[in-house]
Amino acid sequence: MSARLLVCDPDGNILDHPTLGFAGQSGTRWVPVPEQDLVPIPEGTKVFFVPDSRAVGWDPEHGRPVVLEGFRAVAAMLQAGYTRTLLPAAQRGALVPGRYGCHDYLPLWSYAAVGWRGDELVAAAFRVDPMTHSETEHYDDREIAPRVRRALRAQRDNRLVAHLSRCALEYHCFAAKNFFMERWEAPLPSAPACNARCLGCISLQPSECCPASQERIGFVPTVAELCGVAVPHLERVERAIVSFGQGCEGEPLTGVDTLEEAVREIRHRTLRGTIHLNTNGSLPGALRRVARAGLDSVRISLNSPRRETYDAYYRPIHYRFDDVVESVRVGVGEGLFVALNLLVFPGVTDHPAEVEALEGLISDTGVHMVHLRNLSIDPQLYADHLPAELLSSTEHLGLRALAIRLKRRFPAVDLGYFNRPREDFAAPRVDELDWARQALST
Repeated sequence: MSARLLVCDPDGNILDHPTLGFAGQSGTRWVPVPEQDLVPIPEGTKVFFVPDSRAVGWDPEHGRPVVLEGFRAVAAMLQAGYTRTLLPAAQRGALVPGRYGCHDYLPLWSYAAVGWRGDELVAAAFRVDPMTHSETEHYDDREIAPRVRRALRAQRDNRLVAHLSRCALEYHCFAAKNFFMERWEAPLPSAPACNARCLGCISLQPSECCPASQERIGFVPTVAELCGVAVPHLERVERAIVSFGQGCEGEPLTGVDTLEEAVREIRHRTLRGTIHLNTNGSLPGALRRVARAGLDSVRISLNSPRRETYDAYYRPIHYRFDDVVESVRVGVGEGLFVALNLLVFPGVTDHPAEVEALEGLISDTGVHMVHLRNLSIDPQLYADHLPAELLSSTEHLGLRALAIRLKRRFPAVDLGYFNRPREDFAAPRVDELDWARQALST
């Protein structure tokens, strides 16, 4: 059964269109959504209309997109673990400075195409990670809130615990909730400063753009405060991870002295669990110091393996894209488990030039994992800063096809969405998924 377009009528009702097919957007192009890209939306997905937009559907009889006057486009933000394959097809108006106190850029969410098939909502996406840590059944605030209060009483003078309590209950950060629930991966934010000016920074935005998703940490935790969070978590939790480099901070390697000392002290107190670092990879020398202090793994973020696309988004300060590549080499050379945190965007990440460069980077550096994580940004904001020929190309591979291609060429490289505990370093988890098994069998 073919999927139909979802639209939002003038009264705010979301409904399926009686005749038009499900269309999505790749870069700036409107395309029909392939059947193989359809997945029932997981619980926890947010479905909403796109303000100041016109919905775009697909006319199956004439094989072309149709812009609908009077109906707004509908989008979904999927739970973590799913990689979207297409953006919502929408015609947007000109941006008007000042209307909402800023330009009319949308919030920093990951917008996915969503439609209707049979009796269920479906999205243009695929599950890229078998881990279920983001599923809603694990995050009941009625259970989490009392644990937050107990932790605050137990560590009254630890500013980091107080900061994480706000992350858990106000911003609903799953990592912060995990700390209080004593499971999985716990966060160690440590850096108020950053050396990049990312378009989609979720913790700090200029007033003329769009609101940040959360407030950046305003202090540098002491080594004692960091240990107060990390050591008990590593000691008590099975397959535990503690990770520097969170959404509520800048770049942790800008505070390498504290980072190095904290990692060394954590490892002095316990040999259990995984100490992990999320970083933009801008300071390879600093990464080497932290690695030698006892770090186990590192995830290096980039939106592209090509300098021109990378610079357009990250807008680096006092570092270059070559430094990021060197950090990947340093991590592998120092014996860390190294992942690329590839911030994917339909119509950019799957462009032939981007795919070729990504395969070259994996081959040249020997990374162990690639995260295919959705880039949270207004598609129009991103398009405004990238080369037009990149977005308007008709040669896109498709993100699901990209994942299959990578798995076929690099079967030992894990693909996914979540950081791995060191117990899983030698065993790719994505191989548990049907599409990955299919890729390996053909």
